[in-house]
Amino acid sequence: MKVSIIYWSGTGNTEAMARLIAEGATAGGADCTVKGVAEASLDDVKNADVVALGCPSMGDEVLEESEFQPFLASVMEAVKGKKIALFGSYGWGDGRWMREWTVCMTQAGCLMAAEGLIVNGAPAGNECQALGKTIAAN
Repeated sequence: MKVSIIYWSGTGNTEAMARLIAEGATAGGADCTVKGVAEASLDDVKNADVVALGCPSMGDEVLEESEFQPFLASVMEAVKGKKIALFGSYGWGDGRWMREWTVCMTQAGCLMAAEGLIVNGAPAGNECQALGKTIAAN
């Protein structure tokens, strides 16, 4: 099972989530790669069995607009029919950005490998590692 974890992080919290998810996925037997969105490519999406996408809540609970949203738009065709997981950190709000992102990805034809994971502030680790193990089992 090949898992590609691609994220954007402003404060480091979503990056920490990505690394903890990778720990869980690797412990679950997956071959895992972790890349910031600036280093990721369409091939990272196409060549994975499961793609985990991470982005924190920004502004009025939206995805980051200058790097993450353009990357997401560029891979939308490749994620159709693919198992994905979504994750991100937040500092305010109630998770609306994750609910809206999940609906968007489902409507685009993605198969959710797990419920979207949101963490307020810095991740403690357990929930992120559990998500990694869950997606490795898909």
